[in-house]
This record gives sequence, C-alpha cells and structure tokens, in this order.
Amino acid sequence: MTAVAVQQQPVHVSRAEARPVPWSRLTAVELRKMFDTRSGFWLLASIAITSVLASGAVVLFAPDDQISYRVFATAFGFPMAVILPMIAILSVTSEWSQRSGLTTFTLVPRRGRVIAAKAVAATAVGVVSIPLAFAIGAVGNLAGSALAGTELIWDVSLVQALYIVLANVLGLLVGFMLGVLIRSSAGAIVAYFVYSLLLPNLFGLLAATQEWFRDLQPWVDFNLSQGRLFDGGPNGDQWAQLATSGSIWLVLPLAVGLALTMRSEVK
Repeated sequence: MTAVAVQQQPVHVSRAEARPVPWSRLTAVELRKMFDTRSGFWLLASIAITSVLASGAVVLFAPDDQISYRVFATAFGFPMAVILPMIAILSVTSEWSQRSGLTTFTLVPRRGRVIAAKAVAATAVGVVSIPLAFAIGAVGNLAGSALAGTELIWDVSLVQALYIVLANVLGLLVGFMLGVLIRSSAGAIVAYFVYSLLLPNLFGLLAATQEWFRDLQPWVDFNLSQGRLFDGGPNGDQWAQLATSGSIWLVLPLAVGLALTMRSEVK
C-alpha cells in the first residue's frame, strides 16, 4: 500500500480590523452623559430657570427709567458665569467621581479623544444656552417696557453680544481646565470659587497698594481681562493682555492637567 502524503495548505483566518469610535458618536455620547443623571439634567435646566428668575426680578424691582436690554443681560450674566463652569467641571470629573472612567477609557483607550470630546460637548452647551438666555432677556425687556410704559431700549449690539458669549465660553473653559487638572468634583468647584471670587480681590488689593503691580495686573489677571468683554470689548493692547493672562491661567494649567490625565491611573 502506497502512502500518499497530503500537503496541508495553511489556513488564513481574516480578522476584522478594530476601528476607532467615530468622533461624532464620541461627542454625542459625552453630550448625552451631561443630561443622563438627574443632577446633570437639573443643572442644565437651571440655566433657563435662573434666566427667567433674573428677568422677572428686573421687571419687578428695577426702576422704570433703568429698564433696558443691557440690564437684563447683566442680570442673567452672574448665574451663567457660575453654572456654565460647573457644567464643564462635572463633565470631566464624573469619570473619576462616579468611577465610570474604567469603562470609558477601556472602550476608548486614547484618553485625549475622550477629553477633547468632553470639551466640545461642554462648549456646545455653553454656545447654545447663552443665546437662550439672551432670548429670555429679550422677552423680559419687552414685558418690562410694556408694564412700565417706557420706551423699548435695545442697547446691546450684535458685536457686544458676541463678546458676552466669548466671555462666558472662556469662563466655561476655566472650569473645564480645573476639572482636567484636579479631577475631583469638590476640589475643582472649590478651586473655581477661589479663582473667580478670592483671587480678583487679592489682585485688586495688591494693585491698590503696590505701584509696581498696578501696570502688571492687566497682564496677569485673567478675570480683569475677561471682564472687559462684558463692557463692550477690549482694544488692541487689552486683547494682548487677554491672550497673555489667558495663557497663564488657562492654557498652561490645561496643558499640565492633560499631561497628568494621560498618565494617571484610572481606578
């Protein structure tokens, strides 16, 4: 009997190539996370609620001769300056405080894409919610002028409105930076109030008592430079001061926070 040698051909098994999560889906997921929890939903809803309350307060308590659109914009500006950074902070720190980071960074190992998607989602919320507050203020201005019987005053131009949007987005990004840098909800929120409430007073006191710091303050005080956006917009030198102080208090800490986030252990 003759043995027949059978030559076996190698079998090639094709494997499906792993494709990264599309950027649009990643951003949509991060945006949905901001609405999923009860606290997140009501925090976002509070933007509209506080805008309505602020507009109502102006209608009820402002003198008749001071009812104008700028007064309404100023009224809802403070709650917006507080709520938007909180939203940005929680969008980042929730991965660590709720321990969902293990799942998130397992599904998307490149942490930079996740952080970038969070930044886009938080900024989108700010860009959409600020015009909403402007619309509520416009309704309040119409109602206030009608009830007071005064002339309807629209004293906020389109350029000034865009400056206000930019100022609020910068404040939101400061909150986002603190979330990335500290990665703790409580710690980042406390740090934001120290930055926005305590630090400007310290800078102001130092500028009032120390002559050498008076000319230096606009270049290192980001709150001061950012506040000029609410006052009609900065000039040429003030734009440079905004960029310089923003690099110190926003860009540099954000870069440090990103470097730490890329290397930190997710538990």
